Amino acid sequence: MGARLAVARQAGLDEEKIAEVPRYRDSTLLNAREKAAIHYAEVLAGDHQSADQALFDELRAQFSEAEIIDLGIRIMTFVGYGRLVRVLGLEIGGTCPLPHPG
Repeated sequence: MGARLAVARQAGLDEEKIAEVPRYRDSTLLNAREKAAIHYAEVLAGDHQSADQALFDELRAQFSEAEIIDLGIRIMTFVGYGRLVRVLGLEIGGTCPLPHPG
């Protein structure tokens, strides 16, 4: 979670907005574009098979087709990275516990 928060801060999100992410649907601080992006991330990171026409209607109201694809790739890069870090038992910023070949 710490790495994600650092990236969010670097992107210009303040603590108040970051705190709204878990309850993004009801947030008055996040705009419709931010809410759609968080919803997309929630679906892709969780039950990706639940992605439906309503999700894409929401996304298309805020993003172009190219932006939806780009956002999906970025989301899945972070989801994949997070899963790999977890499976390998790595600590972000720590040393890799796997032996170095050679």
